[in-house]
Amino acid sequence: MIKAVIFDMFETLVTLFEGKPYYSEDIAEDVGVDVAAFRKVWHATEKDRSIGKYTIEEALEVTLKELGVYSEEKVKLAAGKRVAALNNTFANIPEDTFRLLKELKARGIKIGLITNTFSDEREIIRKSPLFDYFDVTLISYEQGMCKPAPELFDMMAERLKLDPSECLYVGDGGSRELYAAREAGMYPVQCTWFHERAFEPHIPCPILDEFNHADKQMDVARFL
Repeated sequence: MIKAVIFDMFETLVTLFEGKPYYSEDIAEDVGVDVAAFRKVWHATEKDRSIGKYTIEEALEVTLKELGVYSEEKVKLAAGKRVAALNNTFANIPEDTFRLLKELKARGIKIGLITNTFSDEREIIRKSPLFDYFDVTLISYEQGMCKPAPELFDMMAERLKLDPSECLYVGDGGSRELYAAREAGMYPVQCTWFHERAFEPHIPCPILDEFNHADKQMDVARFL
């Protein structure tokens, strides 16, 4: 029997493709460097950004210095535009996301969050209207590890005081999260409701036929 639903955040409860996204190509344009060169250096910092070794500002500084275009003004510009884009994302949380979370609460189902998140995203998640719905939150930036680390999934079940088999995991599939959830003993479901909004090279994960799918938020309820 499912007693908890654990969610991913981005492309699951919210989508970064809503409103005015701000991606690596946008940063490269703003700081005046070649997109391919910027992506190579910027993406090399991704794990350290995810596990709390770098704030966004620190990672931007490292990246721009390596590319030879650093200035404090450029860091502030890019970091500020990221926050503006994230604020736009969380100002447009789908009503169906709230519907689903309210339905789970009404049924007495516990709700968890496991998310790979940078410093600016962490701050916005904690201030968002979604945050109070979670019984347990494991944010990579705070935990010093990121998905698909099995420890995150084991820790979630432990903090929920449940067996992993009592936990449904819902995510878009990025970072091999569905495989990690399955290996941990949870029941994984790939959400596809935002899939058509994504565009290259930012598609987190293709549709994975080996997992069950939820095409709309309320479809999650049929797996309980």
